[in-house]
Amino acid sequence: MTERATPLAERIGERIRREGPIPFDAYVEAALYDEQGGFFTTAGGAGRAGRDFVTSPEVGSTFGALIARALDGWWEADGSPDPWFVVEAGAGRGRLAVDVLRARPACAPALRYVCVERSAALRDAQRDTLPIEPAADALGPVLASAPDEPAEPVPGLGPIVTSIADLPDVPIDGVLLANELLDNLPFRIVEWNGAEWLEVRVALQGDSFAELAVPADDHLRAEAEAVVRGAPVPTGARLPVATGIADWLAAAGRMLRHGRLVVIDYAETVGTVLAREPDSWLRTYAGHQRGGAPLVHPGDQDITSDVLIEALVAHAGRAGLRLVDDRSQAAWLDGLGATNLAAEAAAVWRDRAHLGDLAAVAARSRVHEVDALIDPSGLGGHRVLVFASTSG
Repeated sequence: MTERATPLAERIGERIRREGPIPFDAYVEAALYDEQGGFFTTAGGAGRAGRDFVTSPEVGSTFGALIARALDGWWEADGSPDPWFVVEAGAGRGRLAVDVLRARPACAPALRYVCVERSAALRDAQRDTLPIEPAADALGPVLASAPDEPAEPVPGLGPIVTSIADLPDVPIDGVLLANELLDNLPFRIVEWNGAEWLEVRVALQGDSFAELAVPADDHLRAEAEAVVRGAPVPTGARLPVATGIADWLAAAGRMLRHGRLVVIDYAETVGTVLAREPDSWLRTYAGHQRGGAPLVHPGDQDITSDVLIEALVAHAGRAGLRLVDDRSQAAWLDGLGATNLAAEAAAVWRDRAHLGDLAAVAARSRVHEVDALIDPSGLGGHRVLVFASTSG
């Protein structure tokens, strides 16, 4: 099975032998999240030395400090409720949570910070740097007001931090944060052959995985047409169909009673994607380098897709979430004071560079961090899309 027959590849191959060619989202689900061999399940992902790619939190603590500023603004706009929830989906090892808490936001006494991470290995890693408490202490009431009365949340106990595998199944008020998560949710692939939409499935060809194009079913055709919305599609063009995003947003809408969903990710309009090479929106990463073909060595590399803005907005709308802000990460962070932070740090560096003390080194690092976070050709080119719940 493939060049190197891993147990995960064998399991995927056995499923194809049993069921026939499988949808691409089923392949991605196994390659990234299989309990025994998936890329993230085995602790692959974001980080520096020994990891696979760098996201904004790994650049340094500045990103978390700016997120803390955003959280304070939203908390105050909502009337400073207590308790107030921040649910970070795809929290990984907890680096962003650490930096948000280190920044000591004004909302901290009211804060219930919920790290959501599917990988048990990554949830275990969070315990090395975060004061993880039982989920019931963060998500539910803490004390009863009287022996015969129902329990109610006790104010002023934050920050309380917990870690769970899936989005909470209780309604919350606050912020749901997804930083570079949606590009890793499973997706199907459709291709326009000039006359109809085809679905690209994963089949077996000898001992290797291979693509197989079949006519798309009615639902998949409808999803593709809804995203394209009558725009001309070049023959041979391919698009992702965001099945995983649709399911995730439905769960997010059920959870978020009042508040905001903040998506930070590789996000493009369908027109931009169609103007590029057919598979340019589909990438793999391993060891801080672009990986191989997505059907090679499942579990050993990340598989990621650009998020189509039109599909994201449509699925969010179905989940009761309305788009209220859409900017580049560079512009969004600048609105939170990133440029001013860099200017202040640069002044400290100029004054203390000759000393070479910790303050000087920290200031220089902050300048470099801001530069990386707002670089339009890198992390600064990500989109930040903020959605407001319409159910609260």
